[in-house]
Amino acid sequence: MDRTIICMKWGTRYGPEFVNRLYAASRRNITGDFRFICFTDDGTGLVEAVEVHPLPPITLPEEFAWTPWRKLSIWQYPLAGMKGDVIFLDLDLVITGSLDEMFSYQPGEYCVIENWTQKGMGVGNTSAFKFPVEKYKSIYDQFEQDPEKVLAENRIEQQYISRYIESQKFWPSAWCLSFKHNLVPPFPLNWMKAPSLPPEARLVAFTGKPDPDEALAGAWPAPWYKKWYKHVQPTKWVGEHWR
Repeated sequence: MDRTIICMKWGTRYGPEFVNRLYAASRRNITGDFRFICFTDDGTGLVEAVEVHPLPPITLPEEFAWTPWRKLSIWQYPLAGMKGDVIFLDLDLVITGSLDEMFSYQPGEYCVIENWTQKGMGVGNTSAFKFPVEKYKSIYDQFEQDPEKVLAENRIEQQYISRYIESQKFWPSAWCLSFKHNLVPPFPLNWMKAPSLPPEARLVAFTGKPDPDEALAGAWPAPWYKKWYKHVQPTKWVGEHWR
């Protein structure tokens, strides 16, 4: 089996339903067989089709232990018998289209979303990325040699990876969208019009807030002084894909 989707779950912010729905959407949008792996500290409630593995080891100071820096652990090799090109997906993603072309795009290369808020700056957003197993295992090895140095020189893990892999490739911009940066209409239209989904979209990332269930209900948790512009109308298409 040469196609693998992986995700990570720790703590309590995201329950097992986020993993199960990510798996179900992957199954609907991938032709043929594939592996779906969840690295987690708690596999309770995950459906049988999800391969459950413990969180991979990584040396992180306590203040960084449960942050996206932990995602660097999946670059180590060997790990869970993975081989070939593997796609990593964050749990706050909604899959809205076929992933087949994402597997075949730029084979053997690190492919990532171009960060929506840093266009043209060469920074990837690791909400979704494809990487060739083993080729860049030194990303993890170098971090383990001196984690304090890497943490001091890079604000977040995706910055470290973008600096390390100079040959990174960006997914086509129409494939991977940000819910709040690309789809929510600008104020004040967001009070009158629900976000629409372009037909070319394969993935929609719900970074920060709102989460998919909140967008579906038309709820955007925010401090009272930001609620006048942080607003979203109920977004029905989320329910069609996030199930």
